Amino acid sequence: MLKYLGIGFVMGAADIVPGVSGGTMAFIFGIYEKLINGIKTVSGKALTLLAKGKLIEALEVIPFHFLVPLALGIGAAVISLSSLLTYMLETYPELIWSFFFGLVVASIMIVSKRIKTWKFIEVVSAIAAAVAAFMIVGAVPTETAATPIAFLASGAVAICAMILPGVSGSFLLIILGKYEQILQAVHDKDIVTLGIFMVGAVIGLALFSRVLSWLFKHHESVIIAVLTGFMLGSLRKIWPWKETVKTIVDSHGEIVPVVQRNVMPAGFNQEFMIAVGLFVLAFVIVTMIEKTSNRKPETL
Repeated sequence: MLKYLGIGFVMGAADIVPGVSGGTMAFIFGIYEKLINGIKTVSGKALTLLAKGKLIEALEVIPFHFLVPLALGIGAAVISLSSLLTYMLETYPELIWSFFFGLVVASIMIVSKRIKTWKFIEVVSAIAAAVAAFMIVGAVPTETAATPIAFLASGAVAICAMILPGVSGSFLLIILGKYEQILQAVHDKDIVTLGIFMVGAVIGLALFSRVLSWLFKHHESVIIAVLTGFMLGSLRKIWPWKETVKTIVDSHGEIVPVVQRNVMPAGFNQEFMIAVGLFVLAFVIVTMIEKTSNRKPETL
């Protein structure tokens, strides 16, 4: 239980950072497929039994020993680290992004090794996913109508992104023009809007988890190649050195950058050396986790 609590905490910390996905952390720790199958069980078999009035049977099929500590860890991280990570990103952006850059680079190398032989289909899938992720994280935010259907769809898209390595749900909400609207709904305690958004998230999670579970079962090497490509393409978003091109003012009156472009480091100064050190530290941490954890990814 403590193991999954800790993993959940790391996943929650990653989800706080725009551009970094908790799904990436799940992949690092080898529980990604287990997580997808767990969500599938809850949204599929458990709900079916519950609809038939079989409460006891529904509770028996849910992997509480795995999902509960994981959810508690994620929640604890979001509650305890949101302010700290926000402050760190605002005060030391290059250093924090360097650390996360190292995490993802190491993750790409480790995850890609799960494919024993890279055939043509795996190579093409990885390249296509990398290009797609590269374009998504560099997209310019658009304005969309504040309609129930739009909020429903946004919830589905955002939650799917959160369980994909390399894709940030909060960033996709910015791209869809819904980030500010959702924050405003939270601020205004707009239960209707938030309810529609959550329904979309539940629907998206239920459907997408089933698709991913099927893909892992029938096309494991291809889906791993795609997820590796997603992480590779996401490096554009978490490159440590950036120049802000466009900003927005959030519901608290604070200026938030939404369009940035990557630049080279200003020079080989002390901050640059610390950033490199943090990159190496993150790389070593992930490598050590991979060596000490189970070689075989966990399944339910």
